[in-house]
Amino acid sequence: MNPRLSFHGGAGTVTGSRYLLTTDSYKFLVDAGLFQGLKKLRQRNWDDPGFDPKSVDFMFLTHAHIDHAGYLPRLVKDGFHKPIYCTRATRDLSQLLLMDSAKIQEEDARYANKKGFSKHRPALPLYTSDEAAGALGFMEPVDYGEWLTPAEGLRVRFLNAGHILGASMVEAHLDTGGKTIRLLFSGDIGRYDVPLHSDPDPLPDCHFLVMESTYGDRAHRSESIEEQIREALIDCVDRKGIALIPSFAVGRSQLVTLCLRQLMIANRLPDVPIHIDSPMAVDATRIYSRHLHDLSLDDSLTDDGRSRLFPNNVQFHRTVEESKHLNRLSGPRIIISSSGMLTAGRVLHHLKRILPDKRNLVMLVGYQAAGTRGRAMMEGKSTVRVHGEDVPVKAQFIPISGLSAHADKDELERFVRSAGESQQQPDTIFVTHGEPRSSKALAKTLHDGLGARTFSPELGDSYDLVELLSGS
Repeated sequence: MNPRLSFHGGAGTVTGSRYLLTTDSYKFLVDAGLFQGLKKLRQRNWDDPGFDPKSVDFMFLTHAHIDHAGYLPRLVKDGFHKPIYCTRATRDLSQLLLMDSAKIQEEDARYANKKGFSKHRPALPLYTSDEAAGALGFMEPVDYGEWLTPAEGLRVRFLNAGHILGASMVEAHLDTGGKTIRLLFSGDIGRYDVPLHSDPDPLPDCHFLVMESTYGDRAHRSESIEEQIREALIDCVDRKGIALIPSFAVGRSQLVTLCLRQLMIANRLPDVPIHIDSPMAVDATRIYSRHLHDLSLDDSLTDDGRSRLFPNNVQFHRTVEESKHLNRLSGPRIIISSSGMLTAGRVLHHLKRILPDKRNLVMLVGYQAAGTRGRAMMEGKSTVRVHGEDVPVKAQFIPISGLSAHADKDELERFVRSAGESQQQPDTIFVTHGEPRSSKALAKTLHDGLGARTFSPELGDSYDLVELLSGS
């Protein structure tokens, strides 16, 4: 029963995480994410996934972000009808994010058909809202630390990853008939000593570690998150500009508004109007408030989650009409809208208006994958393409790395070193979920600093774990 680990996403790229573990007795999948960013990556979502969805016996979902969970409805559509284990908060957030993902794809397909800029006739969504709802029915929530036995000879539990609400690592113990092999799938590792989310759990005993590397080649700024936000916003407010903060609705929006609240209470930032033009961000905050005692959240949060997270002068915008009205208002003001990589949604309409005016500011508060509009701006492009138009980039834009929910290179190494001295250190580390430069840099750091054997898998690569263990 030699278990084989195969990489069908999150390999050579920072999106689309999908890891398949195969034995003679069962198959399980860890994560089922959408590919995002470059067109050639997005097209992979329409390709054969590299395995038969009907053959997978169960899966484990580390967290609700679309690059880890967004392929689930398609997987179910293609025949996977088995349990999807996840934490309780991940189940709640997945309902929000997957339904939104389906809605955006349906809307984008309709818009492409209306404007005629798709080569497909007609343009179709990858999956529908009904199909997303169907996938949610297979989710089975469990508590952190609770051992599951989904198949004979297999024990699995979730550990806190600290990344967003409900985010987890997946620890799996496989009985191979003579030896127990221990694996850990990191999911996305959160940061240490930051507001809102708790620190990741220490690395447990493991022979194999499948580890993300989003920021594997660089460090976040050491300056406090609140100070970075204040520095970015103060000049824009003084020149009566509009600050657009494209922000992930889950985790990032809550952290941004928490920091804005603290700055305004301390009179370190003028009390200007704040608009959250994202129904999902409002709904996500309500979910955060229901899970305030979740292990993935900072235990300093009170039971009054809404007032703890939001300043008093926040205005919420749910309807399209409200969003359009917001686009007619002058500055100074702050608009928080998803999506964080400027890939889709109503944030693009704000971007078209804000970019051509030098008084305005676009504050990039998250990772910008290759091929996204945010990355194009960071690379100095004079225009970005929005809804088929080339929009001039005249507004100021500032990337703020300190707000990322991902551990940086130093924190990733800190996580690997967090195992106790008496524990089994990983013999082999698979460095995944990062762009090639980032993955290779982290692999070198872990090899040189810890003596670990490291691999940076490519899409479709497969490894016999018993052979690797016997050869270590």
